[in-house]
Amino acid sequence: MVDIQEVPAVPPTDMGADDRYGFFAAGGTLLVLGWGLGVLVNLLLHAMAGPSGMTVGWIRITSTLGPYAWAVVGLGVVTGAIGVGLLLLARATPKGPFVLPGADY
Repeated sequence: MVDIQEVPAVPPTDMGADDRYGFFAAGGTLLVLGWGLGVLVNLLLHAMAGPSGMTVGWIRITSTLGPYAWAVVGLGVVTGAIGVGLLLLARATPKGPFVLPGADY
């Protein structure tokens, strides 16, 4: 008799692929979205608005940073920091072969 809890439904397969590609892609994306859009573009739009403000689409932007703008800046800083962490993890991960997912090698 076999204990079902000890047998995985799908046997684990480790293709030995290079995980760094995913870490670099995810880290770079989070860095661009966090520090690029969340912080840099947000602050630049508020600086360009001037004292009278400006309208971008349906959004009214003024020169003062309100609670929503500060929340976007904070989320951007955290997202960019996670991106930097993923890039550092990618540099520390040992290099493996480039393997396409699902391909038999």
